Amino acid sequence: MTPLSSDVLAPDAGVRITEPVNARVAGRSLAWELPALLLLLLGSAALFVWNLSASGWANPYYSAAALAGSKDWAAMLFGSFDAGNAITVDKTPAALWVMSLSARIFGFSSWSILAPQALEGVAAVWLLYLSVRRRAGALGGLVAGAVLALTPVAALMFRFNNPDALLTLLLVASAYGTLRALETASTRWLVLAGVAVGFAFLTKMLQGFVVIPVLAGVYLLAAPTTWWRRVRQVGAAALAVAVSAGWWVALVMLLPATSRPFIGGSQTNSIIDLMLGYNGLGRLTGDEVGRVGGGAPTFGGFGTGAFSDGAGWLRLFDGELGSNVSWLLPAALISFAALLWLTRRRRRTDPMRAQALLWGGWLLLTGLIFSMMEGIFHPYYTVVLVPAIGALVGMGAAAAWARRRHPMARASFAVAVALTVIWAATLLARSPAWNPWLAPVLLFGGGLAAVGLLFSGRAGSRIQRFVLAASVAVMMAAPALGAIATAAEAHSGAIPTTEPQVKDVGGGRVGPGVPGNAFRGPRGQAFQRPGNSRPFRAFGGVPNSGVPNSGLPNGGLAPGGQPGTTAPTFGRGSNGPANRGSSLGGLLDSTTPNAALVAALQRDASTFRWVAATTGANNAAGLALGSGQSVMAIGGFNGTDPSPTLAEFQADVAAGEIHYYVAGTDAGGFRGARGGSDVSAQISQWVADGFDATTIGEVTVYDLVG
Repeated sequence: MTPLSSDVLAPDAGVRITEPVNARVAGRSLAWELPALLLLLLGSAALFVWNLSASGWANPYYSAAALAGSKDWAAMLFGSFDAGNAITVDKTPAALWVMSLSARIFGFSSWSILAPQALEGVAAVWLLYLSVRRRAGALGGLVAGAVLALTPVAALMFRFNNPDALLTLLLVASAYGTLRALETASTRWLVLAGVAVGFAFLTKMLQGFVVIPVLAGVYLLAAPTTWWRRVRQVGAAALAVAVSAGWWVALVMLLPATSRPFIGGSQTNSIIDLMLGYNGLGRLTGDEVGRVGGGAPTFGGFGTGAFSDGAGWLRLFDGELGSNVSWLLPAALISFAALLWLTRRRRRTDPMRAQALLWGGWLLLTGLIFSMMEGIFHPYYTVVLVPAIGALVGMGAAAAWARRRHPMARASFAVAVALTVIWAATLLARSPAWNPWLAPVLLFGGGLAAVGLLFSGRAGSRIQRFVLAASVAVMMAAPALGAIATAAEAHSGAIPTTEPQVKDVGGGRVGPGVPGNAFRGPRGQAFQRPGNSRPFRAFGGVPNSGVPNSGLPNGGLAPGGQPGTTAPTFGRGSNGPANRGSSLGGLLDSTTPNAALVAALQRDASTFRWVAATTGANNAAGLALGSGQSVMAIGGFNGTDPSPTLAEFQADVAAGEIHYYVAGTDAGGFRGARGGSDVSAQISQWVADGFDATTIGEVTVYDLVG
């Protein structure tokens, strides 16, 4: 078994062991640790994989890009949205590489697109266990891994195809490498941590760099070597970050613009513009050119505050953010403070304090940025906080057990338990219809556990074990049930949500940035039938997608809400009431095209670079996934990128590379855009003026070669 230090596991008699010792001596865990670990990993896999394809294509935007990558190597390399390489997604492409390779190996299907994220989740749980176990023993590692698996936002994102799953795994890997480097001042492990951070950048740009100050600061403080060697080692790790992240950036910058797709999300076809603007400083300041939602409310009721309101110190405790991630946040903060107090007099290189500083710094810095950023912010971003929360809770539980006969240790853990169940009851009160029995049970059980902790100092070891296990169980009960409920639901669209759905303190929104719930129903991807508490699916990736070997079941509910429809008509999706026969979806959703339109798109598809073009990536995603063909997304995700220009589009039409232009509710450009290009409106007008409109399956299209 891996060696670990027994700093926290030192006996109550005051013995302090600072050298690595065998797990049998430190935690007596060999008899039960392996079965417990297998149970944790198998349980995590079951939670993340069970009924995975029920979510269909999940986020159609990334699924369409994975389809493109499975068809064309250049599209995979650059992260193109379409196999014709017109424009990239608005992120760096590492997550798409994994999905595209999976699709190439196993065939393109819902399962092959979503399974990589589930496996990344299991790997993240395992790496977090290994990281915490090195200093807090098997108990700490297992609790940490369980918290990661059973937090609602983790159960959501490890079953979804957004980049956040891979980002979380890579950041946990960077922490593991740093902790290994701290043990022996290892340059190799620190460089490997830098490589993980570099690929985190290639997954989600600057969000992957947020942990760098924490990792570097802790190593400079606590590594057991001289100051200048620490500086040189951190410099080597920085070089590893630059190389592992920079090669792709350099490739994009050095290639002529005509030899690669347009950089989606930028206004200048520049990766630097995307990195520092739309996906960089703009997220902090709110100054994101091309962002939809600026100005007065115009699009379904959202306006200036869309996707970004609620910034402030308590943001993580409010609304959907609270139910996503904050269940154990009070316990994590208490554990962090307690660990710093316990190690306050130890030497500079103390490994337990170093690990506490790493996870605590990760939590505080990332949480502060999420709380105060004024740009586009979605609640599911908080999945990267969960490893730090899990690690601190696991270390706190291990410390409480090791010092269980010390009154202050028992009192601290009792306070953590009490605050956790009180906060859980507060969150549950904001969602009174969700398991109303749970809050009183938690308060009663938490009270008993807290009292048991306070008065179990002289009890036998069996009673103490029972009290500790009951305390951890009652703390994790609410998020665990939320995670299971989240995994039991199908999730689609750009902004998935967890269970339970809680209102913010003001009660006017379901989640941050969505006044009056203008965009989403209770699942974030569906809207409600009047008088019906069950949602029905409203957009892309639902059964009968039209993609060969999709692996999706027949039947289900079509976008228009008609059960058992095998050729669903277009519906409005989550952006408003159903509008059959006219809409392609919208800014945040996609719909499955009807059979007649699919047949038209697939006819002579091999003779066209793009079988169709339409405004906005999610409009295009439904067409691409439904037909299995390349579809041009005019204007990128928001429809506000200057790609293609009118002249470029005209040249593509003249060359016979685009078959259809597909009109729809948003085909002239999404309203409410903050700056950005109006090229989509120009193209829409040019097509309407120069080509005859026809209807295919109640959808208006223009044949650009007929």
